[in-house]
Amino acid sequence: MELPQMPELMGLSLLVGLLALMATAAVARGWLRAEEERCGPPARQKANGLAPEKSSGSKKQKQQQRIRKEKPQQHTFSHRLLAAALKSHSGNVSCMDFSSNGKYLATCADDRTVRLWSTKDFLQREHRSMRANVELDHATLVRFSPDCRAFIVWLAGGDTLRVFKMSKREDGGYTFTATPEDFPKRHKAPVISIGIASTGKFIMTASSDTTVLIWNLKGQVLATINTNQMNNTYAAISPCSRFVGSCGFTPDVKVWEVCFGKKGDFQEVVRAFELKGHSAAVHAFAFSNDSRRMASVSKDGTWKLWDTDVEYKKQQDPYLLRTGRFEEAGTMPCRLALSPDAQVLALASGTSIHVYNTRRGEKEECFQQVHGECISDLAFDITGRFLASCGDRAVRLFHNTAGHRAVVEETQGFLKRASNESTRQRLQQQLTQAQEALRSLGALKK
Repeated sequence: MELPQMPELMGLSLLVGLLALMATAAVARGWLRAEEERCGPPARQKANGLAPEKSSGSKKQKQQQRIRKEKPQQHTFSHRLLAAALKSHSGNVSCMDFSSNGKYLATCADDRTVRLWSTKDFLQREHRSMRANVELDHATLVRFSPDCRAFIVWLAGGDTLRVFKMSKREDGGYTFTATPEDFPKRHKAPVISIGIASTGKFIMTASSDTTVLIWNLKGQVLATINTNQMNNTYAAISPCSRFVGSCGFTPDVKVWEVCFGKKGDFQEVVRAFELKGHSAAVHAFAFSNDSRRMASVSKDGTWKLWDTDVEYKKQQDPYLLRTGRFEEAGTMPCRLALSPDAQVLALASGTSIHVYNTRRGEKEECFQQVHGECISDLAFDITGRFLASCGDRAVRLFHNTAGHRAVVEETQGFLKRASNESTRQRLQQQLTQAQEALRSLGALKK
């Protein structure tokens, strides 16, 4: 075989060397790019021949963690009826509850805190809050105890109830202490609702399957309710503490009575009545403050107001008082809040809130894009003066102008039928106060 000439060998060697050099450069370029993406600015400085910063590795890690923890842009919202925006949470707020004494609002978020806000600060420029830390977990639901000296939360990771006791400090604030033992785990599906009876006799938890549990305050299960509703979407205890209601996939709201003996001992849970009239799944419901009215909203695109002041033991059924249209309920989940006097109904779908007068069935207000995320909770304060909503990292409070208008309409009707002067004076005073409130908000209709 004839060997190649020397010039040809040199050319071949140069070609192979050039290819190897190009491959090495490509690998180096890829490595540098990977280092830049992995390490950020310090790696780029070193690759460019600049002296790296003299900070320690832990400092670099802290800087990177700080960058990762930068808050996303806070959603902005303004409206003439917006009374306040509470913004201390660094995570999305999932639930809130007003204390029975009207002094506080509790909110929980996925930032591992529960915050207590003073309602007397709502109309002030600054809104201070007290923070309770939820160790190694975060709360998804929160409820005050009837005496306002404690609150309970549902733990997202622990899948159980935790009780926090509130101890007042000398400076007027509170110290929050979790009880040593959480409630035992009993639910097999995610919990969607919790509540404490105003009598303090029992706690209710409901999960997304068909289970509602009745507990005593020591963490023992008193009764298990199977709702037979395919799945539960909401459950609540009535303000009078007699009833527990649930709704879900079926087109009804089922209500049970939780019975106790004269000595306060638990006896049984019995079926009380049902709200029948919807033609599709029920998203949510609510009781009025006296438990004599209930409201519901369904996937059939309607809301309904019911008279539940009936003798169910004599087979009396609740009376349907009014039906209104709410088309949004047919396409997405909804939240519902009923004012304490049942005069105003608030419905939330997506990021918007719609407010109705229940006497006339007419929509009075509509607040669009209130939050940057879907609204997770909706509630009136115990006076009916404010409507609160949450969904992103803020809680927004609205003036309840629909409630003031309802008072004006009702009081004017009473005045026409008033038979004595003292009654007329009292009614006239109520009418004047409601009209002044509307006038100050620029919402008085001429």
